[in-house]
Amino acid sequence: MKALRLSSPMHTGPQAAFRCTLRVPVARILPPAPVKPQPPHRARPAAGIAPARPALHPRNRHQGRYDFGRLVKGSPALSAHLVTTPRGDTSIDFSSPAAVRELNRAILRCDYGIAHWDLPDGALCPPIPGRADYLHGLADLLAATGDGTIPGGAAFRVLDVGVGANCIYPLLGHAEYGWRFVGSDIDATSLRVATAIVEANRLDKAIALRLQPRRGNVFRGVMRADDRFDLTLCNPPFHASAREAAGANQRKVRQLGKSAPRPAATPELNFGGHAHELWCEGGEAEFLRRMVRESADFREQVRWFSSLVARAEHLPALRSQLHRLGATAVREVPMAQGNKQSRFIAWTFRSVDPHN
Repeated sequence: MKALRLSSPMHTGPQAAFRCTLRVPVARILPPAPVKPQPPHRARPAAGIAPARPALHPRNRHQGRYDFGRLVKGSPALSAHLVTTPRGDTSIDFSSPAAVRELNRAILRCDYGIAHWDLPDGALCPPIPGRADYLHGLADLLAATGDGTIPGGAAFRVLDVGVGANCIYPLLGHAEYGWRFVGSDIDATSLRVATAIVEANRLDKAIALRLQPRRGNVFRGVMRADDRFDLTLCNPPFHASAREAAGANQRKVRQLGKSAPRPAATPELNFGGHAHELWCEGGEAEFLRRMVRESADFREQVRWFSSLVARAEHLPALRSQLHRLGATAVREVPMAQGNKQSRFIAWTFRSVDPHN
């Protein structure tokens, strides 16, 4: 089978660009004939579809149930994964990595104009509505603490800490708002896959990728002296061990009502995610402590730092740490998708209007 060779500039150290070469089978990275996506920057719910995910951000495109007819028309491979629920609705098996990956591919193609997107087995395959909500919340934060307008265009730069193989935040953020992104990751394989996606979609001028050379660092080794960012964002690993991550995965399976006669030995077999994406020493709390500590060293280079926080009990300690470090404003923004409650925390060391 012919293969597509994709590469980017060479990484020779913390201040150099990252080079990666990936040979991807053409049959896997080239989808069926293009379909016209919804125009970017004009997110709106699908008309005539019964609501299924209340409390999503008003600009989120995914207010209603997935319109599988439209998605299959744009991405026919999704049809192989459709099932009928006991209530008679069309859906997919959300515990099947292949089905979730195909659904994401269809959504990205039909709703965001991302024609080429594929992941290797085991890579984290994120739910797109929740990822989009984080970006919309950050856009609101910039507007509320700026001139009141929703920010858009290439003048806005965002750093995605832990971009992953899926590259989901840069893809969505550029499609919705036209922002430019730098994505960092500690895993070279993830960056090779993300680079293939970026270059296949001709987004290399909008999305740059950098290798984090030291596993214990967050911003150090990635952020350069001349970098200026309007935002940083992150979906941190929130488990403290592989065993904890595997247990959480099995709980998800049970919540979906799935029988698991052969439970996955590692969580990536069901919901996706390599070890560095799912857990780290000390879990979410320790990762966020390091992020906050390092952010103080880059206070002049970033307008707003932010991160998702899976566990609300971690917020008081983060607020105290930020106060000690001299943060001038801290925002906690709740988010919800169905029964799942989440939030992100954002902080700045710059002057902010206290009424915003």
